[in-house]
Amino acid sequence: MRRLAAMVLALGWGLPAAAQLSVTDGLGQTVTLAAPARRIVVLVPHAVETLYAIGAAAQIVAVVEYSDHPLAARQLPRVGSYTGISLEAILRLRPELVVAWRDGGHPRELARLRALGIPLYVSAPQSVADIAREMRALGTLSGQERGAAQQAARFERQFASLRQRYATARPVATFVQVGDTPLFSVSRLSFVDSLIQLCGGRNVFADAAVPAPQVSVEAVLARRPQLILAFGARQLADWQRWPQLPAVALGNLSLLAEDSISRPGPRLADGAARLCRQIDAARQRLPAG
Repeated sequence: MRRLAAMVLALGWGLPAAAQLSVTDGLGQTVTLAAPARRIVVLVPHAVETLYAIGAAAQIVAVVEYSDHPLAARQLPRVGSYTGISLEAILRLRPELVVAWRDGGHPRELARLRALGIPLYVSAPQSVADIAREMRALGTLSGQERGAAQQAARFERQFASLRQRYATARPVATFVQVGDTPLFSVSRLSFVDSLIQLCGGRNVFADAAVPAPQVSVEAVLARRPQLILAFGARQLADWQRWPQLPAVALGNLSLLAEDSISRPGPRLADGAARLCRQIDAARQRLPAG
């Protein structure tokens, strides 16, 4: 810790400055900068996509593994992955802002960055509104307010159109499968739940106490979903063993496009449109009444 602190002092962090920019991050914490960040380290792939979309690509100096969209992001230096990040590598890059993920698996390292005075924005979107809000916040911190405002407005228009189209649609009891050993789903605390609701679906595990609850096959059978969505074809095929499930009986087993539905960034609007079509197709197979 002393060595890292020495690096911070040598690079000039922690010196008094009048804050000129201020936003609230996904944890409700205030993030302040004296000026727009020119050097940004991004520890979550969806924020990389957002920064590219709003016009801040040139300000990104490092990312983590799986930061693969757009293609240009694949050429950026890596400072870690979901399993760990290098504090020294981050500090050597002299970041003026670090963008992290609430569920990124680096609580100790993030606490150290904060203690060292590195400005830290934590992303934690739980809804479509949160994603648009984050676009604008990152636009403020990067000095790309105009690009951020344009992207956020476009994003909101796309979702408003979907909301209007499916506002009175018949509900479809929906189970989203994430992984299989163990089996996980999503709750109302996940932004994916807001997409299901948007499309007229009803998430059968919305009441779980955590964003990604671990569930059992027995629990799925008990909640009798009319549609099962999964990220792998083999996962869907496994449910054929339970023909008593309404989703299986109706032929409502549908494959999700992982990269456009699992990342709360600009491409989520396209993923949501596809999800709505999948839920609507399942709706057409429901028995009358």
